[in-house]
Amino acid sequence: QVQLVESGGGLVQPGGSLTLACAVSTRDFGRYTYTWFRQGPGKGREFVAYIARTNESFYADSVKGRFAISRDSARHTAFLQMNSLKAEDTAVYYCAARRVGNSYYATVGVYDYWGQGTQVTVSS
Repeated sequence: QVQLVESGGGLVQPGGSLTLACAVSTRDFGRYTYTWFRQGPGKGREFVAYIARTNESFYADSVKGRFAISRDSARHTAFLQMNSLKAEDTAVYYCAARRVGNSYYATVGVYDYWGQGTQVTVSS
């Protein structure tokens, strides 16, 4: 069983930065792919960023150039660096993991494991 625990959320002003972390409790960290989703107020859960086992990454158009996903095998942690934050980035951010490859990486239903979420609020 894999457990994911997100941290790093909080209140930040527009234009600011935050780094989210997803701590993964498994000996097989390297065998999984990791994805960040988010769910804003009154909205469905949407894809944000994905990182493959090879470190290849993909991003939603809305965050491309502002967000960066990474993974640290020594720390068993996936990260989401968020820069130039906007009010529309306000959401609960979730980390998800699965062992299968890159297909359908932006689809909520294909993931086996989820964290509990961390709130990010962008407001002045």
